[in-house]
Amino acid sequence: MNIAANRYGINTEELSYLGGFQNFVYEYQHNDRSYILRVTPDKHRSANQVKAELNWIMYLANNGISASLPILSANHAWAEVIEAPEMYFTAVCFEKAPGNKIPYPECLNNNEVYKQLGQITGKMHALSKLYKKQDAELRRHDWNLNYYLQNIDILPSSHHRVKETYYSIIDTLKKLPMDNDAYGLIHGDMGFGNFHVSEQAGITLFDFDEAQYSWFVEDIAVQIYYLVYVYGGEGGGASREEQALRFMHYFMEGYRKENTLDNYWLKQIPVFLKLRELIVYIGAFRNFEGDETFRTSENQWFKDWIRESRERLENNVPIVNVW
Repeated sequence: MNIAANRYGINTEELSYLGGFQNFVYEYQHNDRSYILRVTPDKHRSANQVKAELNWIMYLANNGISASLPILSANHAWAEVIEAPEMYFTAVCFEKAPGNKIPYPECLNNNEVYKQLGQITGKMHALSKLYKKQDAELRRHDWNLNYYLQNIDILPSSHHRVKETYYSIIDTLKKLPMDNDAYGLIHGDMGFGNFHVSEQAGITLFDFDEAQYSWFVEDIAVQIYYLVYVYGGEGGGASREEQALRFMHYFMEGYRKENTLDNYWLKQIPVFLKLRELIVYIGAFRNFEGDETFRTSENQWFKDWIRESRERLENNVPIVNVW
């Protein structure tokens, strides 16, 4: 960490650890501005994959998308590779996005933000159609190379019905068309935790670490999933179906200002909701200690979610279906 800080001229005492599952993420101040230092092990992303992510972010920013931008290191590099025994790390610094996250329960009824999310998502997808990179080494991965989809065996053998759903989802996705109007480079993780809102800048996107080539509709399904799954239900005063319908009404109003997506793809949202639930479910087993941890957890919401999520996956049904 000292090496990464030194490459960016950061005093290590100024670093505040924010956490992270795949990366080591820190915040620091410089000249009264906030920045984010992210250090990525090569087992998670190669240096070229990180550079491809930065290329994507800067392309979007240069074409009108408000995104948290990288800054140059002391060596005038966008990314710094730090060698270690038998591995390496890639360090990047970003400007911290202005504004704040929208907390629960404010996010449940913010129709104006839903419109803004639709517009920025639509613009990103329209730009993705024009985004061409010839250098294969600096290309982000395709959807099927997602870490969790590549590591289904993280799940215990007792989860055989969940694994059956996994193969069903993969088989369904492989049959979908991959034309330029529906498939391209996406953000990949546009939950409510990965953008800030400010009066001056509106929505600013960050955390493009999951950027991948996939169907544009996946970016939409991810947003629905986290809204109804983390924030929806009884605590929001509305059913998940009502929450999803309200979100989509205002989201698509904004989306259609920037991009056109055939209704065929909106009808595919349920399979992408199942895909996201599967990824999150596998991730829970990677980051915790399996069934025993879930049974003994003192967090009742977490225990309820694990039980409900498994039931949905075993029955191959999405968290919500209004299509």
